[in-house]
Amino acid sequence: MGHANGFEYEVHSDGSVKITHYGRKAATLRDVRAEEFLAEVPSDPQGAMARWTGNYKRGNERVAKKHPRNQR
Repeated sequence: MGHANGFEYEVHSDGSVKITHYGRKAATLRDVRAEEFLAEVPSDPQGAMARWTGNYKRGNERVAKKHPRNQR
C-alpha cells in the first residue's frame, strides 16, 4: 500500500507493518505501534510514514534547494 514521495508501507498477515523508503526498509512496526500507525495513516500517509521512521524535515530543506547539485 502507500505510494509517492518515496515512502510505502505493507500490512502483513501477522498485523505488523513494514515501511520502506525508496525500496529500502525504514521501519517495522508491531502490535500497538502498528495499530497506532494504521489509525494515523489515512489523514496524511507520507507525513505519517516520515514521522514514524524519524525521516522528517530537519530544517535545512530551503538551503539544500539552492545548492548547485540540486539545480535541475
